[in-house]
Amino acid sequence: MLLAFSVAPSGQPASAANGGPTPDASVHDAVAAAVKIVRESGLPNQTDSMFTTIEGEWDEVFDVVKRATEAVCRYGSRVSLVIKADIRPGYSGELTGKVERLEDAISATE
Repeated sequence: MLLAFSVAPSGQPASAANGGPTPDASVHDAVAAAVKIVRESGLPNQTDSMFTTIEGEWDEVFDVVKRATEAVCRYGSRVSLVIKADIRPGYSGELTGKVERLEDAISATE
């Protein structure tokens, strides 16, 4: 499966005394904490300005999203999580394969 997600904190950050960031923590710091977990997972992934996409099996992908979301929780009293999934059993390498097929189709029309 391919799973694209976006996670961001809102509200007041946790206090530094509780192990959270200082009050001036920015959203990119929270997103960086999430993306670090994704990259350390070893699953194929790609991050752009809006989403991070992960490729893998259902349980392993959702485990990574859960851990990434928990990392962001430290940066605010609320967390927004948006998920979009492409579930296509029996296929792998679609993180790049779908884009390659799109580029081939575009080239064919020129």
